[in-house]
Amino acid sequence: MGNKAEALRQRIVIAADQLFYHQGYESTSFTDIANAVNISRGNFYYHFKTKDEILTAVINHRTEHYQLMLRQWEEDYSQPKQRILLYLNILTTNQDSIKNHGCPVGSLCTEMAKVRHTILHDASQVLVQSRDWLSRQFEQLGLNQPIPLAMHLLARIQGIATITNAFEDKEFLCQEVKKLIAWLDDICPT
Repeated sequence: MGNKAEALRQRIVIAADQLFYHQGYESTSFTDIANAVNISRGNFYYHFKTKDEILTAVINHRTEHYQLMLRQWEEDYSQPKQRILLYLNILTTNQDSIKNHGCPVGSLCTEMAKVRHTILHDASQVLVQSRDWLSRQFEQLGLNQPIPLAMHLLARIQGIATITNAFEDKEFLCQEVKKLIAWLDDICPT
């Protein structure tokens, strides 16, 4: 695939990612995606033959994005607690989107689980990545049971995103992030 075709394919994936997040996977059509990128459906089908192919590309895009972000934090910040705080900051940085659409990862996983879609395992990979990464941070902090701590934090984050979206309440999100920071300070005072 040439550079021009690859660039168009990437634009399609980014548009589909946004549409799946804003409208949901089931509610987004090929036409919606083609219109967002301003191409014909025929041109769209050159890159993706099925909706599941585009979903796989979107999941891969999200997974790669998270891998890069987490790797960058590992390189830029020496303290695991500092990296966990950066992870928590995802909520406050994206509070408008979360208020309007929930968590992009959690909402896609929930949608796939409802219909028992075969790609659910792939869709949950960002959560698996997050759990594993957070677990390593807790382990580096010398805390016992790093996996349960990581799962606890992920569950709180997903719950905060869901409630923020349901009540359209960014203030709730900010209050809960402060509570998570206090919890982190309690279990890791340094």
